[in-house]
Amino acid sequence: MTPGASGDGAPTLVGFASTLRAAGVDATPDRVHQTVLATEHLDPARRRDLYWAGRLTLCSGPDDLQRYDRVFEAYFAGEAAPPRRSVPPVTVVRPVAVPGTDGPGDPGPDDAAATASEVVVLRHRDLAVLSPAERETVRALIAAIDPVGATRLSRRHRPSHRGALDTRRTVRAMLRRGGEPVRLEHRARRPRPRRLVLLIDVSGSMQPYADAFLRFAHAAARARPGTEVFTIGTRLTRVTREMRGRDPSAALLAVSGSVPDWSGGTRLGELLKAFLDRWGQRGLARGAVVLVASDGWERGDATLLGEQMRRLARLAHRVVWANPHRGQPGYAPMTAGMLAALPHVDDFVDGHSLAALQHLAVVLSRRPEEQVVRRA
Repeated sequence: MTPGASGDGAPTLVGFASTLRAAGVDATPDRVHQTVLATEHLDPARRRDLYWAGRLTLCSGPDDLQRYDRVFEAYFAGEAAPPRRSVPPVTVVRPVAVPGTDGPGDPGPDDAAATASEVVVLRHRDLAVLSPAERETVRALIAAIDPVGATRLSRRHRPSHRGALDTRRTVRAMLRRGGEPVRLEHRARRPRPRRLVLLIDVSGSMQPYADAFLRFAHAAARARPGTEVFTIGTRLTRVTREMRGRDPSAALLAVSGSVPDWSGGTRLGELLKAFLDRWGQRGLARGAVVLVASDGWERGDATLLGEQMRRLARLAHRVVWANPHRGQPGYAPMTAGMLAALPHVDDFVDGHSLAALQHLAVVLSRRPEEQVVRRA
């Protein structure tokens, strides 16, 4: 792999940077350009050189280092990053077989380049057509996603260089200096994360995508302790407690034991009403960002779904709907369920691939003025 400005490795680095951004690392285009320049003076076929070139140019602070290691290992076939003395090793789920190789094992430099290029292709492939080895690679990359989420201003304040005058701190500063007004102190309201609520459709029509959405929900629950997760199908099940485990596979195993309606029908309107009556109206949905992951197939009354989506839109800060069929060529929202729900949705996004899930993590952090689809 030669990730120079004109080499074949530049798309690989761009795809790697996109995965880093989805994991919460601020890998800006300027930093990616610096990475490309750095690799021109190194041997990019060596995993160690590529690791340190990206780490020194793409990370902006100590918080980025662990995320960078996790994404690097998942993106480049699961090979462990070079160890550092002060940071304990990061445990990742290794795929049984590396795409592009004959079996499990440590890939060499040529295999590493091929694997990285295949990951770039995997980001845009439909999740329903992946092989078992490709699915394991995608699962590891989904686990590295870090949905930051939107924020709101709390009633608490913090010191600031601008904002409202902080009379108490100003007076205390004057008293420390013998009554001399040296400078004015200011304060600003402290930001706090908004609650994130995820409603994941596990009906039969969502079977190829439910696993990926639940793993996305686990990544969100791990990054944001206040995240609430529900499954919807023929009944509504709260699985927030099952999602608290650190290991994604163990968490999904716990979810599978708690959800009795896998691959059944869908009654979106009735179950959304049950959610709002029992949890949403009482506080879970108030001011929250709510994600509905569903293809919109409604076996019940579509009119009821529209009424409950209207209720949800009034309570929530934003409503995001991810539909795995939206990313397919020629798709149009023609089902009765989607037609009833869309007027009350702020963002209508794809959900069929790894790239779509990474984009979904960005959408959940958007400010209201950056919405893709506004309410009708």
